[in-house]
Parts: sequence; C-alpha cells; structure tokens
Amino acid sequence: MQSRMGAARDGPEPFLGKIRGMRKRLRRGAAGIIVLAIAFAVSVATAQTSRTESPARQAFLQKLAEAATERTRHTVRYDPSYVRIPYPGGDVPADTGVCTDEVIRSYRALGIDLQKEVHEDMEQNYSAYPRKWSWLLSHPDANIDHRRVPNLVVFFSRKGETLPVTDRAEDYSPGDLVTWDLGGNVPHIGIVTDRKSESNGHYMAMHNIGRGPMLEDVLFGWKITGHYRYFGPDL
Repeated sequence: MQSRMGAARDGPEPFLGKIRGMRKRLRRGAAGIIVLAIAFAVSVATAQTSRTESPARQAFLQKLAEAATERTRHTVRYDPSYVRIPYPGGDVPADTGVCTDEVIRSYRALGIDLQKEVHEDMEQNYSAYPRKWSWLLSHPDANIDHRRVPNLVVFFSRKGETLPVTDRAEDYSPGDLVTWDLGGNVPHIGIVTDRKSESNGHYMAMHNIGRGPMLEDVLFGWKITGHYRYFGPDL
C-alpha cells in the first residue's frame, strides 16, 4: 500500500513535466509560424516593389529616364495658364509649362502622346476622373485635361502599373513616375532618372516646381502620394 501511495505521490511530476515541455514546444512553434509569416509578407512586398520587367520594358524605362534628363537642358518659364492647343500632338509654347508638361514632353520624345491617350480614356470613362469645382466641366477638354496631375494619377493607375509607396530609396527606379503633395493638397509630379545624388546615392528626379525642368534629389523632399510606371498603349 505504501509503495503504491508513494508511486501515486511521485506520479504527477513526470506527467506535469511533459505538459510543460509540450507548452514550450507549442510556444516555440507559434513563434516560428509568426516569424515565417512576417518573412513571407516582407518577401512578397519586396517582390512586388522590385518586380522585374521584360527586356523591352526595361529598355523603355531607361529611354524615358534619359528623355527626362534631356529636358533639363531646356529653358522653360513656369506658366500654368490655360492655352488652347492643337489635338492630337498639341503643346503649350516650348518655353513655358508646368510639372505635367515636362512629363508629357518626355513621353513625346518616345513617341507617346499623353494628350491623346488621356483624352481618349476620359471620353470613355469620364466619371472615373476627378472634377474640382474650379475646373468643373461636363465633358473632357483636350486642351488642359492631360496637364493636370490628378488626371494623370487616375490615368497612370488605370493604364499603367501602380507600385508601392515606400520610404526606401531602392524601391524607386529610373523611369518611374512619382507624385507628391507639396502641402495643402497641392499636387506635383516628376520622373525618376538614372542620375544619382552624390550626397546619398538616391536617384534624382526631373521635375518643374517653378524654375523650369530641374534634376534634383527631391524623391523624399515631399510626401509621396503615388508611384507608377506607364509604358504607352502598345508595350
């Protein structure tokens, strides 16, 4: 009897030890699953950000970056005035323009007419585009629609690739389109080039914020609101 009672007293300890061991293994297993899930999410995000384009698209992006850099050789007076221009292929006077005009001109150097592409999409999908009270119209206007950043944002998101907005310089590549909020919901747009800043190694952007087309280290100068790639209608 005594031996059986002694066994009864001693018996639970090994059993409880096994329970504790199982709990530790479960905790380690759960932690491992969480770590794997986080690693998977990071790898997916990285893959989406640094997605590899086809050779033809890579070549296009490089040419666009070069066309954007070439724009900095031109003297342009900042002028947001409404101007009636021909369609298609219309442009405001060559020595005037705003940030969008430099994007338009860069694409024109590659044979892509954003005036035509944006106008045609707005004719078919006008309700998808923003209409502010200051330029509220009941129909598209080929003179000005493609020159407005909010319209380009919708167009690039519809017809191009929308890429993640991050604070990592390595997520932005030559030929990428970036939009910013300068503050107070004032939109701005530029093109990432293949020229790098000597101070931090970031790719510089071509943009026109008032002094004509400039090549500057401004990628993170303002709040980034959009990140796109657009290859034209045929690529």
